[in-house]
Amino acid sequence: MMPGLPSIVFALLLVISIGFFIRNLKKLKRNINLGIDLDRNDNKPERWSRMIKIALGQSKMVSRPVAGLLHIIVYVGFVIINIEMLEIVIDGLLGTHRVFSFAGGLYDFLIGSFEILAFLVFVSVIIFWIRRMVLKIPRFWNAEMRSWPKNDALNILYFEMVLMGLFLLMNGADYALQEMGAIHYVHAGNFPVSQFLGGILPQDELILFYIERGAWWLHIIGVLIFLNYLYYSKHLHILLAFPNTFYGNLEPEGRINNLAAVTKEVKLMMDPEADPYASPEEDEAAVVKFGASDITDLNWVQLMNAYTCTECGRCTSVCPANQTGKALSPRAIMMNTRDRMEEVGKFIDEKDEAVFRTEGDGKSLFSYITEEEIWACTSCNACVTECPVSIDPLSIIVDLRRYLVMEKSSAPQELNSMMTNIEDNGAPWQYNQMDRLNWKDE
Repeated sequence: MMPGLPSIVFALLLVISIGFFIRNLKKLKRNINLGIDLDRNDNKPERWSRMIKIALGQSKMVSRPVAGLLHIIVYVGFVIINIEMLEIVIDGLLGTHRVFSFAGGLYDFLIGSFEILAFLVFVSVIIFWIRRMVLKIPRFWNAEMRSWPKNDALNILYFEMVLMGLFLLMNGADYALQEMGAIHYVHAGNFPVSQFLGGILPQDELILFYIERGAWWLHIIGVLIFLNYLYYSKHLHILLAFPNTFYGNLEPEGRINNLAAVTKEVKLMMDPEADPYASPEEDEAAVVKFGASDITDLNWVQLMNAYTCTECGRCTSVCPANQTGKALSPRAIMMNTRDRMEEVGKFIDEKDEAVFRTEGDGKSLFSYITEEEIWACTSCNACVTECPVSIDPLSIIVDLRRYLVMEKSSAPQELNSMMTNIEDNGAPWQYNQMDRLNWKDE
C-alpha cells in the first residue's frame, strides 16, 4: 500500500460519514419544523437548569435505581471513551500513532480510565441484554415493542458490546506490541484491563500488528456507522435529550392550555362590546382547525418529543389505563407520531412540502392512533412525570381529543351526554337546575 493511502481512505470515510450524518440532521430538522411554531424561549435560567439536571445529570433516571445506575455507567462511559475519538481521528488523518502520548502521566491516566469505563460499559450492556431477553421485564414486551423496535434495542446493545470489545482488543494488541518493543509502538498508556487480553493473544509481532490495526479500523468504522444509525433508531435521544429538556413545558403538570380562539369567544359572550383584537395572542382566533388530526397541527416541540422518545416504556408502565388492560400506551402514542412524521417526510422527499400541505397524502395521525386509545387516557400526567427526558404524550392526546370533539363532534356517548347536560342544565347531571335540591325532601 502506498505511503499515505490509509490516511486518504480514512479521510474519505470520515467525509462521507459526516456528510451523510449532516444530511439526516437536515431531514430531522425539516420534519420537526413541519409543526406549528411555538415560543419556548422564556425563563432561560430555569430551562438551562432543567437541561443540566435532567439531560446531563440523569436525575430522573435514578428513580429506578438499577436501570438508572446502569444507564449512567453506559452514558458516562460511552461519552468519555469517545474523547479518544479525537486522537483516533488525528492519527487516521496524519498517519501517526497515539499522537497524544506526549502527555505522559496524564495520558496514562486517561487511557487507564477509558479502559475501566469500557469494561463497565461492556458489563452493563450485558446486564441490559439479560433484563430484556432473559428476565423479560414486561415494559420491554408490550405490543408496540415487536419487530423493528425490539430489534433496534438489541442492535444498539450489540453495537456497544462490539465497540467496547474492539477498543479493548486494540489496546491489548498495542500493549503486547509495546512489550515486544515493536517499531512505532512506543510505551504509552496504561492498560489495566486490556493487558490481560494482550497476554493471551498470539505473541507474534506480525499477527499482533494485524489484530491491532484491524481492531482500530473496525472500531472507527463501527463508530461512524453508529453515528449514522442514530437517525433511524430510538437512540436519537442521545442528541435530542438536551434540546428536548431545554424546551420542555415549564407549566405545572396537569395544567391544560386554553385555545386562544375559544377564550376569545367566551370573552365576547361575557362582554359583547369587548375589542376582539385587543390582544396579539388572540390572533390565533383565525385558526382554521381546532385540535390536531395530523402532525402539521401539532407544535414543533411535540414533534421533537416524538423523535426524542427512548422507548424505555416507563410512561406505559405507570399508565393506569394501560395497567387495567386498556388499549392506551403513551409510548405507542409517541412512536406512532414519529412513524407518521417519517411517512410524511418520505412523501415530501418524493413530491414537495407544499403539495402535502395543500393536498395531503390521504392519511393522518388517526391512521396510526385509534380513538379508543386516546379516550382511554385519564389525563393523570403519570406518563409526563415519569419520562426521563421530559416528553409530554398527554399534550398530543389532548389535541387529538379536541379535534374529535370540536371538529368532528365525535366522542364517547357518556361524554356527549355530559356535555349536553352542561349545556342544558349547567351541570353534568341530567336534572333541571330547579330540581337539584329535591333530594332533601326525600
